[in-house]
Amino acid sequence: MSFSLSQNKRPTAVSALILSGSLLVCSMILPARATFGQDDQSAESPAAPADEKPDASAPESKDPAPEKPDADAKKTNAAPEQTDADPATEPAEPAAPAAEPAADPEWVAKGVWTLPPTEGEVAVDFSLIGEYVGDLKAGQSSQEDDASGDESDDESEGESEGGRRGVQIRNLGDGEFEARVYVGGLPGQDGYQPKKPMVLLGRRNGQTLVLSGGPWAMFVTPESCRIIDASGTSLATLERAHRESPTLGATPPQGATVLFDGSDTSAFSNGEMTEDGLLKQGADIREMLGDFDLHVEFRIPHMPNAIDQKRGNSGLYLQSRYECQVLDSFGDANVFNGLGALYRYKAPKMNMAFPPLTWQTYDVHFTAARFAADGTKVRNARVTSWVNGVMVQDDEELPGPTGAGKEESPTLLPTKIQNHNDPVRYRNIWVIDRGLTSGIEFPQLTKPAEKE
Repeated sequence: MSFSLSQNKRPTAVSALILSGSLLVCSMILPARATFGQDDQSAESPAAPADEKPDASAPESKDPAPEKPDADAKKTNAAPEQTDADPATEPAEPAAPAAEPAADPEWVAKGVWTLPPTEGEVAVDFSLIGEYVGDLKAGQSSQEDDASGDESDDESEGESEGGRRGVQIRNLGDGEFEARVYVGGLPGQDGYQPKKPMVLLGRRNGQTLVLSGGPWAMFVTPESCRIIDASGTSLATLERAHRESPTLGATPPQGATVLFDGSDTSAFSNGEMTEDGLLKQGADIREMLGDFDLHVEFRIPHMPNAIDQKRGNSGLYLQSRYECQVLDSFGDANVFNGLGALYRYKAPKMNMAFPPLTWQTYDVHFTAARFAADGTKVRNARVTSWVNGVMVQDDEELPGPTGAGKEESPTLLPTKIQNHNDPVRYRNIWVIDRGLTSGIEFPQLTKPAEKE
């Protein structure tokens, strides 16, 4: 039946009656349907307060009561949707950036950065520190062998034209820089040749660093390093390299003792931890160790205005007697008191230092000296060590203490992480006591799954 409202007034009353009845039915049905509607915000809001209390009470210690509803809510499928739609959870999101570690202002005031600088000229300088690698164009004659260098005692040999080059650039403070150019690639890379590197000096102009020395000039940005010769011919554009130690993050093998994992310092007699869970320099291992394999990860601060032994200094004092040096030696000469050295006794085979504020690794295989019953030494201590996964000391014999090491004797002394008053940080420290466990492969390489 149809109605024509323009022709009859009675159908209007009937229609009104039907319409009012329909509205009454709808008003009874809609609330029930709105429970399942995804677009009706007003229907969801009455149920929200019951679930939002646990989420809104961020400091659980102040309001422990809502914990049970929160735990139950996690078991339901509806909870994630309500949590996402609940505006009470939104204020908690900005808390994540607040938890990020920040550079210590006291150290920054001293010109020392424990985290990468993010503002000012020092941040621009820091962005240019790093490693670059690439190929020099063939057919371009090189005079770099005549340049002064210091990487190896071997005499520089006449090199072929072109070939692989590795460049390390370090900051000397206030826009001043120094670079070393290595033949065959960077130290530790396949093809690297232990020849004397060419040294260049330069200064930053705006965002670009210009270096010169020998027959070359370099124009460096944070992404690349362009090499030109005296005639202005471009010889190469080297790309920025970001290397990581193959033992970084290595899981302690079965039989190893975890000394530090960021949870506490109970394995150290005087250990102190930072707010972000790192071990500070100046900690002594409680357990007295004889023959052992030690894995340590360390991060050296950025100290651009410091030089030599005042630049990120620390060390691993084996049995308090023999020091494996820790220092910011990146892009510097390979010397007997730099990173990887048996301090003031034996220089490393090559300088394997990475840039400051990069996590690096030290793996040390130590065999203690042996003594007769009357206290006479019958065999010297020996050390093999790897810096960033590359062997820098190969079964070196130690005739006596190094540096400021304690006098040798049959008595075991603690192995120390030296405090040289620079904020060097440590993590993931574990040891294999070979007097208790043997046959464990060392050093341990990081598995692909661990890197992920």
